Formats: sequence, C-alpha cells, structure tokens
Amino acid sequence: MTEPNSGPDSTGALPDQRRPAPAEAAPGVVERGSFGAHGSGDTSGFGGLVRRPWAAPSAQRPYGQPFDDVADALEAVYPAFGDAVTKVVVDRGELTFHVQPDHLVELCRTLRDDPALRFELLSSVSGIDYLGTPDRLHSVYHLTSMTYRRRIRLEVSTSVEDPRIPSVTGVYPTADWQEREAYDMFGIVYDGHPALTRILMPDDWEGHPQRKDYPLGGVPVEYKGATIPPPDERRSYS
Repeated sequence: MTEPNSGPDSTGALPDQRRPAPAEAAPGVVERGSFGAHGSGDTSGFGGLVRRPWAAPSAQRPYGQPFDDVADALEAVYPAFGDAVTKVVVDRGELTFHVQPDHLVELCRTLRDDPALRFELLSSVSGIDYLGTPDRLHSVYHLTSMTYRRRIRLEVSTSVEDPRIPSVTGVYPTADWQEREAYDMFGIVYDGHPALTRILMPDDWEGHPQRKDYPLGGVPVEYKGATIPPPDERRSYS
C-alpha cells in the first residue's frame, strides 16, 4: 500500500483515497448481474454488471498522523493487541481496526478510558453484509474522541450460521438502539444486550431485510386502473 506521506496521484486523489489496483482485489468467483436477476425477465438494467469480490488491503506502518499515535497508544496499554486486531486499514482518511469478537468489549473500554486515547463517544453502530465471503456479516463502530478531536472505526465480522457479537452497551450506552437496528436488519445477535428486540419491523417478522439474499417481495400497486405486481413477480430471480 502506498504510504500516506506520498503526494497525490494524476487524478489529484491522496493515497488513502485511492481504490486498490485490480491485483489487490480479494480472490473469488466473478459474479454477474444484480439482485439475482437473469434472462429476459431482468428489466432493471443491472443484468450486465460484473462484480468481483474486493477487500481493503492491510495498511503498513507508518499509517500517517494521527493514526500512528492512536495505534501506538493502544498497543502500549492493551497487551493483547496482536491477538485482538487482525487487520489495520487506512482508507479514505479513516483508520479501521478489524477486531476479534472476544476482545471487542475490553478494547472499547480501553479506548474510552485511557488518558492517551479518550474515545468517549460511540456515534454509530452499523451492519454490513458481504454476501459470498466467509463471516459475511460485519458490525462497524464509529468512535470519536472529543478530547483529541479524532475518529476511528472498529469492524467485527461473524458468520450467518452463528451471528453472535458481544454487545458494547455496557461501555457505550448509545449502542442500545443502534445494535437493535443492526439485529433487526441484519440478524446480528449482540450477546449481553439488555433488550435485543426488533426496532423497525414487526416483532413477528421473518428474516432480516438488509441481508443481500433477502427476497425483494413487495405488494401489488394500483395505478390509474392498472395493477402493477410486486417486484419479485415482475422479474426473473434465482
């Protein structure tokens, strides 16, 4: 990976804003189309898409300031840093630590309480579904240090078969509603959450609507005397 200290490329983009070259793309099977549509039933225009699995490459030191200061401070006060953090990514001006689930809570507590770090605010917890990859469900945490005016991200992955991640509500109470939303939309179970129930969908709803393999579904719509069927009946899906 290009070091953050080098200058902009021919497009004017700084190194941490660049997409990796094709050679850095994660290996995997090339997929075509979108939404599972194929054949003449695809009226979306997405049938011609070619999708190649991609994963952000690991960053190498120096990460650039203030990221090196954050990493150094965290390594100094968290002895299990090497086991807890599986990958460090610097991309688009953001620092991301990929964290093992069993270290998440203690790592958050360290980031919050240590005087050299002081990430007092958890501003967001969000879910991602990288369909077709191992441990495809990811939970992402955006942390802000009000003291030092810094922001970092933590990312934890889990499988669909056993989608469990420890809850951080005991460290950051703001995670309460945000973890509930990620549970509702992606089916990530946050162990230790005080009341992990749906927040957007009805309690008896089946499935998790923002997973990539969730069917579109829908209801028929009447428009000027014509009945338009729901999306899953208008196109051909796998």
